[in-house]
Amino acid sequence: MDKIISTAKFLKGEISIPGDKSISHRAVMIGAISDGVTEITGFLKAADPLSTISCFNSLGIEHKFENEKLFIYGKDLKGLRRSATTLDAGNSGTTIRLMSGILAGLNFSTIISGDQYLIKRPMKRIIDPLVKMGADISSTEKFTAPLSIKPVETLNAIDYELPIASAQVKSAVLFAGLYANGTTRVIEHEPSRDHTERMLNLTPEKSSGKSIISITGGMKLEAKQFVVPSDPSSAAFFIVAALIVPNSEIKIINVGMNPTRIGFIKVLKQFGANIILENERTIGGEPLADIIVKSSVLKSNCILNGNLIPNIIDEIPILSIAAANAIGKFEVRDAQDLRNKETDRIAAICFNLRKMGLDVEEYKDGFAFESKKDLLSSGFESFDDHRIAMAFGIGSLALNGQSTIINSECVSISFPSFWKIVNTLQK
Repeated sequence: MDKIISTAKFLKGEISIPGDKSISHRAVMIGAISDGVTEITGFLKAADPLSTISCFNSLGIEHKFENEKLFIYGKDLKGLRRSATTLDAGNSGTTIRLMSGILAGLNFSTIISGDQYLIKRPMKRIIDPLVKMGADISSTEKFTAPLSIKPVETLNAIDYELPIASAQVKSAVLFAGLYANGTTRVIEHEPSRDHTERMLNLTPEKSSGKSIISITGGMKLEAKQFVVPSDPSSAAFFIVAALIVPNSEIKIINVGMNPTRIGFIKVLKQFGANIILENERTIGGEPLADIIVKSSVLKSNCILNGNLIPNIIDEIPILSIAAANAIGKFEVRDAQDLRNKETDRIAAICFNLRKMGLDVEEYKDGFAFESKKDLLSSGFESFDDHRIAMAFGIGSLALNGQSTIINSECVSISFPSFWKIVNTLQK
């Protein structure tokens, strides 16, 4: 399905964004290996987190949706049972990578795979540390899915220094650490998303500029209640929309303000964005706030690189739209991991920005361009990537004339109600 988008005269209103995808995944996983019934409020009913539920269903875990809540009937660390079929992670890299840490510690064999896009994504980053712990994991020659995980007598605790900041690798190792003998330590040189630590009540230690997260094997997990805040990565699209469409003012309520997730807000404020945080509070260990955004004149002369990139990696597509509607030059470097997402996002961003009429330089680890006034409406390729579809859908609101997002239905991976909210804000 293609989506036709016309120029927006303004965007007004108060909106609620669906639940955080990263936290939704983890709540299901932790609930499945906990003792008792875990209650999740605000779970994101999108394709990726639903893939996580489906995988655990195949492993013998039951769930129930009731009155906007999700209940996971956990069976403790060792209560999962062998699946009769290959686990299907769909399009979800989070599902396959984090679950591999759990599957490595179980006493039966499992095969986990995914769709035609997921089986092209790199898995070596999680295979290497899990094998160091003694896990028996095999993959394709290119270190891609399907992953075959066989039981071992025991997993061994290790100290693992992350080569690059990665919440998925960190989480996979921490989950495997629950099944290992001794205390597993993950050492971070640069911060990455810390939802797993927060949800497992792990307190990082700081030493010589590093963060050390420790977990002890056999630690019993008790069922609990999780409240999932609105996803800041999803909110980013509407924050930028309000900034670039004239005469706009919107309020987004209950958005997660985890410090490892809101680097994009700092970047936009450097651009001169009028963004105000209200009603700041903490629920279930996660900070939240309401966000008020007004149209702004943006100036983008900056280079995004280095330590900032892991914090904004998912928001780079929509930040490129903000920069295209700003004044000045914009450059992204050190973001080569964008090429390993649902699609090659560096190539996808550059392709569509050129369709807008921008001269874009593409690098192995990023891209650069200088904005200009008269951007062109066009047919933009989604590349079946939800973040590319949403970013250029938002960008189309500020273009003159009609634009088309090709295969726009891929937004259902993370944000099924996206196009509906876009329409609502224009009324």
